[in-house]
Amino acid sequence: MLDELFRIIEDRKANPVAGSYTNSLLSAGEDEILKKIGEEAVEVILAAKAQGNLRLVEELADLYYHSLVLLAARELSLADVEAELARRHLSGSRR
Repeated sequence: MLDELFRIIEDRKANPVAGSYTNSLLSAGEDEILKKIGEEAVEVILAAKAQGNLRLVEELADLYYHSLVLLAARELSLADVEAELARRHLSGSRR
């Protein structure tokens, strides 16, 4: 699902659609995307502390989405993140 979502985000970047939230974020620039990631991260924490698992999953989905938009804005890919996770796993570097 993350791969499919990322493909949609990349497609919106290449082929803007009027009224698209993704396009509005990309057009607003990196600072706006980072602001949204910060907001979503706080919402993840609040949901984990007091709002239950359903709300936590919803907020994590928002955080994932906005993180994918940042990757696309930076010309990075989900594969870049996956490669870093694999590198850490193979090297035994766990956080």
